[in-house]
Amino acid sequence: MQKKKYNISVEATLEVIGGKWKCVILCHLTHGKKRTSELKRLMPSITQKMLTQQLRELEEDGVINRIVYNQVPPKVEYELSEYGKSLEGILNALCNWGDNHIMKVYGDKSEVLEESILNT
Repeated sequence: MQKKKYNISVEATLEVIGGKWKCVILCHLTHGKKRTSELKRLMPSITQKMLTQQLRELEEDGVINRIVYNQVPPKVEYELSEYGKSLEGILNALCNWGDNHIMKVYGDKSEVLEESILNT
């Protein structure tokens, strides 16, 4: 594997958690294990293909664990790995900044945030 060169360290972070969906997936997983169908229900705007792709990339980067249960029908769950749990502070900071931004721009969070366990 060839070593990469980064201009600044945040590039390495964004390479792992960047994009529209990865942080959202990770935030949901901070609340415990989730099946693919649960994640899809929590993020109705994501396509199944994109969800699968993002989960695979997060697993490849060692941020989440994929747990396969040997049963019929097959059962698969995702959880934060120990390494992934180290991102919780970053995810909380992003949520807090987003709350402040919404309040600044819209004034009332309840008018622009969907009902979700993450928005309580």
